[in-house]
Amino acid sequence: MSKAFASSLDTQNFAIIDGYAKAVSVLSRSHTPLCSISGGSDSDIVLDVIQNVDEKKKVHYFWIDTGLEYRATKEHLDYLEKKYDITIERIKACKPIPACCKEYGQPFLSKYVSEQIMRLQMHGFQWEDKPLPELLRKYPNCKIALQWWCNAYYTPENGIVRMSRFSINRNRWLKEFMIANPPNFRISNKCCEYAKKKPAKLLIQKYDADLEIIGVRKAEGGIRSASYKTCFSESRSKGCSSYRPVFWYTDSDKKAYEEFYGIQHSRCYTEYGLKRTGCVGCPYNPRVTEELEIIRKHEPKLYTAAQNIFGDSYEYTRKYRKFQKMMKKKTKENTNA
Repeated sequence: MSKAFASSLDTQNFAIIDGYAKAVSVLSRSHTPLCSISGGSDSDIVLDVIQNVDEKKKVHYFWIDTGLEYRATKEHLDYLEKKYDITIERIKACKPIPACCKEYGQPFLSKYVSEQIMRLQMHGFQWEDKPLPELLRKYPNCKIALQWWCNAYYTPENGIVRMSRFSINRNRWLKEFMIANPPNFRISNKCCEYAKKKPAKLLIQKYDADLEIIGVRKAEGGIRSASYKTCFSESRSKGCSSYRPVFWYTDSDKKAYEEFYGIQHSRCYTEYGLKRTGCVGCPYNPRVTEELEIIRKHEPKLYTAAQNIFGDSYEYTRKYRKFQKMMKKKTKENTNA
C-alpha cells in the first residue's frame, strides 16, 4: 500500500478512500496507461491520485493543444511537471478550433444540440413545425436529427413515441426560437472531434495503450457524464478501456481532497476567478458571458480571438436567451390572466 493510499484512510471520506482503492486495482491490471491532463481542477486531482498510486511510473501523461488555450493553463502544465517530476507530452489538435469552426461551423449551446442542428443543416432543413412522419418523408436521410427536432421516436410498428431525455425540449423554447429565427450561419460540434477526440485516439494507437485515464465527474451533469454509468468501462471505438478516477466525487468530495492533499490549481481559478477551464470562450459554457469578461481582463488577445471565432454563435445565443425571457413573461401573463 502506497503512503498516499494509506493516508487517504485519514480523510474519513468514502469517495476518496474508495477512489484510491479502485485506482490501485485498475493500474495494476494495465500495461500501457495514458492519462489526459487538461490543466483544469478535476484533472489536477486525477493527476495527484494517479501519481500517488503509480509506483512503477508506467503512466504516460499528455495534453492536447486545441489552438485556443489559456496562457495560465500552459504555465500550470510546467508547474505540474516540476511538482511531480513528470513529462506531459504536448499534442497538437488534428485541426485546431479556429480552423474547425471556419470549415464546419460554430458550436452552439451544447455538443449534442450542435450535432443535431448540423445534421439538419446538411439536409437543407427549413425549420418546419410539422409532424415527424411528414418530415421523415421529406428528409428521409435525417432520421436521428428529425426525432430530436420533433421530440419523438417513430417506427412503423409503434408509431410515434415521445422522447424523455436530450430532445429539443431539453432547451426550453429552442424549437420555437429557431422557427422564428433560423440560423444564418453554420453550426457544428466538429471542433470537439478534431481538436480533442481524434488526437487522443491517435495517441492511443501510437502507444498501443490499453487504458485511458480521464477527469470526468458524474456531478458535472450533461450528456458527457450521462454517457457513462460507472468509473470504468471498455471501449471498442477507442481500442482501450476508459477509467475515470473522480467519477463519483461530489463537489464536497472534491473540496475535501483539495484541502487534505494541498492541491494547487492554475491561475485560471486562483487569480482569474474562472469556474471551469475548457476551451477558451466555448459557447457550450452556460456562463460564457461572464467568462468572456474575465478573459477580456486577463488575456485580451484570447478574448479577441474568441470573438472572431465564435462571434455568430455568441450573438445567436444572446437572441435565444432574450427569446426565452420573452416567452417566460408571456407564459406567466397568460397563466395569471
